[in-house]
Amino acid sequence: MKMTFTLLITTKNRLSDLAFTLSKISYLLQDVSCVIFDDGSTDDTSKFVKDNYPNITLLRNQVSKGLIHCRNQMLNQTKTDFAISLDDDAHFITDNALPLILNHFAVNSNCGVLAFRIYWGLIEPQTIFTNDVSARVQGFVGCGHVWRMKAWQTIPNYPSWFVFYGEEEFASYELFKKNIEIHYLPEVLVQHRVDVKARKNNADYILRLRRSLRSGWYLYFLFYPLSMIPKKMGYSIWMQLKLKIFKGDLKVFQAITLGLWDLISAIPKIIKNSNRLSKEEYIAYNKLPDAKIYWQPENKN
Repeated sequence: MKMTFTLLITTKNRLSDLAFTLSKISYLLQDVSCVIFDDGSTDDTSKFVKDNYPNITLLRNQVSKGLIHCRNQMLNQTKTDFAISLDDDAHFITDNALPLILNHFAVNSNCGVLAFRIYWGLIEPQTIFTNDVSARVQGFVGCGHVWRMKAWQTIPNYPSWFVFYGEEEFASYELFKKNIEIHYLPEVLVQHRVDVKARKNNADYILRLRRSLRSGWYLYFLFYPLSMIPKKMGYSIWMQLKLKIFKGDLKVFQAITLGLWDLISAIPKIIKNSNRLSKEEYIAYNKLPDAKIYWQPENKN
């Protein structure tokens, strides 16, 4: 029987996270094709998958080529109608996710991507109730979403030169230019097992901030009307100064400087890949609700 869904997970040196995720979603594996891309791990990730999940398709880079490269490879090899993307530290809390996804796509033929409701935290929420309703939104989060593959096939690949961060926004703009919609589906809840506050103390904090800033700047120059770019760049840098550097987080200055250098170095790629919104498109895009990134438990009252 032909599968309808492929489940895609990229991982690198996070064997314990991946093992936990697979244990939580194991009940789905008989109903979906599953592909795991090991991006150059040195912690026996590939051996674990081969030994414990022989029916999972395992791809591997001997040397890391980056998250975005792996996602492109997996999506371009997908043969099913839909591709679910989860981070290696994310899993479904909703038990019946697949029929909910399928039904939404069936009744919304112009929807190309579904963004799941995402709870960020190490401990599962005590309640999963929400007042959120499904709606068209600007974008989606990499750790929990699903593509209608016909939509993916209409746009360029994720920009692998971003390396990390920003690929979802890139796809969001490209889909908008094609008049293909992104919908938020709160009925499907995913737990992303991350301590957001603790990330600031991680050793890779500056690297992550540098990549986050530069990806946002890349997107300005790729998609925004030229007249809007100076204002957006100025505001972006000012907020880093105001909220971080002026409050003593001087390491952020290094991230800004390196991010600006990355932006200058990327000018040839930006010129080649730009797909700028008209002013009318820019206004229409910004009228859409923002991507639903963080969900917090709610009271029923």
